[in-house]
Amino acid sequence: MEVNPPKQEHLLALKVMRLTKPTLFTNIPVTCEEKDLPGDLFNQLMRDDPSTVNGAEILMLGEMLTLPQNFGNIFLGETFSSYISVHNDSNQVVKDILVKADLQTSSQRLNLSASNAAVAELKPDCCIDDVIHHEVKEIGTHILVCAVSYTTQGGEKMYFRKFFKFQVLKPLDVKTKFYNAESDLSSVTDEVFLEAQIQNITTSPMFMEKVSLEPSIMYNVAELNSVSQAGECVTTFGSRAYLQPMDTRQYLYCLKPKKEFAEKAGIIKGVTVIGKLDIVWKTNLGERGRLQTSQLQRMAPGYGDVRLSLEAIPDTVNLEEPFHITCKITNCSSERTMDLVLEMCNTNSIHWCGISGRQLGKLHPSSSLCLALTLLSSVQGLQSVSGLRLTDTFLKRTYEYDDIAQVCVVSSAIKVES
Repeated sequence: MEVNPPKQEHLLALKVMRLTKPTLFTNIPVTCEEKDLPGDLFNQLMRDDPSTVNGAEILMLGEMLTLPQNFGNIFLGETFSSYISVHNDSNQVVKDILVKADLQTSSQRLNLSASNAAVAELKPDCCIDDVIHHEVKEIGTHILVCAVSYTTQGGEKMYFRKFFKFQVLKPLDVKTKFYNAESDLSSVTDEVFLEAQIQNITTSPMFMEKVSLEPSIMYNVAELNSVSQAGECVTTFGSRAYLQPMDTRQYLYCLKPKKEFAEKAGIIKGVTVIGKLDIVWKTNLGERGRLQTSQLQRMAPGYGDVRLSLEAIPDTVNLEEPFHITCKITNCSSERTMDLVLEMCNTNSIHWCGISGRQLGKLHPSSSLCLALTLLSSVQGLQSVSGLRLTDTFLKRTYEYDDIAQVCVVSSAIKVES
């Protein structure tokens, strides 16, 4: 009969504890009116309780702090701190003690140990302490691997390790929207507005310390999240910068091309990389977290090589009466000459007057031409001007322009009476 040798117990003990801020002690107040059977008993017990606030005993928050009772939640952008202690539980002196702490993520393995040098010896009832820190930059499963190796008095080399698994959660939900503004109809170097929606998806309030946009090298940024009142700059979110659980806050930024790039229309119109958001917040008793988004990218304005803009258009027109608009066509290419043909397609409400398919001639790089067009509307109300097509005969490429502008169409009788 084969007998397995008993498993040898280690001389050292490993203890690992996460370091977090304490929390305010809370209790459940139990009280009653004096005419009830207990009388003043419950109120007196709360007054005698050292954890309650003197004079405000019925408040749940007390004056004491509570150490963490469990591992708690770890969120992306926070700093993970842990206390590691190796204690000699035996009555022997052990030698060459090496403590190593690694953090295994889904994509990499990181060494968090402050020192990789071995301790010469460890006497009985003595310990080796270490504190590790790591800024969490990935969500998902993380495993803290603590390994200990040492040599006994008899020269036997021993080794053991422990695994501590935890999940890193997402603290914020960030959504962005881009708006390409046309500050100047004759310019292709438009401003870009960025709207950032930030939602707190944790279970505790956040103090939003900073939300800023770091623009790319081609842009300057202006924050539009404050107003001037009595000569002072006041935030649009009020005096309290707290974001409650599941609440959302919207931030607005305006990006303008730098002067050296604004003059190069062919370059700036194709820029998709705008910049990145830098978000800093604080939670329980000042614990700080920080997130930086990846480079935000927008869809480049759909000008293509040819841009059509409006120079003049009336606000209000009469029903079934011709009106005039002036368009400007710009060759945004810096190298290629275009030979353009204009086609006008009628819609259900807008009808173009003139010859469709006429030649506009050659348009040299970075040059423009103005074009006067006539049209009428057969439907009252706010109507969208659509249906222009430009074809480059050199490349056989057609550019479509719909929803160019809107006009208010009213009855001619109403126009006369007004």
